[in-house]
Amino acid sequence: MFKSLKNIETAFQLTRLLAIIVLIVCGVVIIYVKYSSDKMIAKEREKIYVLDKGKSLMLALSQDMSQNRPAEAHNHVRMFHELFFTLSPDNSALNHNIQRALYLADRSAYDLFNDIKEEGYYRRLISANILQRIQVDSIKFNFENYPYEANTYAQQFITRGSNVTTRNLITTCYLENTGRSENNPHGFLIIEFKVIENQELSREKR
Repeated sequence: MFKSLKNIETAFQLTRLLAIIVLIVCGVVIIYVKYSSDKMIAKEREKIYVLDKGKSLMLALSQDMSQNRPAEAHNHVRMFHELFFTLSPDNSALNHNIQRALYLADRSAYDLFNDIKEEGYYRRLISANILQRIQVDSIKFNFENYPYEANTYAQQFITRGSNVTTRNLITTCYLENTGRSENNPHGFLIIEFKVIENQELSREKR
């Protein structure tokens, strides 16, 4: 009888030990599954799908986008200058470029545009069939302070029927973060835009 009770007690201990082992294994499996799923969800959240002109989906990583922010700032400032200062003697093309540029900046750029317009520069450019283009030489940023300061150094080439005038162009502005859109793909807004220097360097006959 005592032997039978001892066997029952031993079997109970083994059953309890087995149950504890099963519980521990289940706990480890649950923790591992939760960790793996959280890691997978976090990784998926880093992915951004961008519709490329309605044709295909492009995958971008949000961490790469944040690391690429300085390059985006450089492209934003360059794009603004090329649109704002590249002018053709065609009213619709000129207005189209200016409108696209103004999406990238605040009221300061719009005020400059109005000042130039009131001076009759655009009207004279169209009537005299003058072509103006810009070449951005360098853009210097200060990313240590926000909003980010940007100083742009460029040259303007103004082509008339008889000559080509080269002018230097130095501008300053600040960049603020803003929402991305079709008209503002980089998610920056140029504020306090100013032309610091714009002097004639040379004039050559054609």
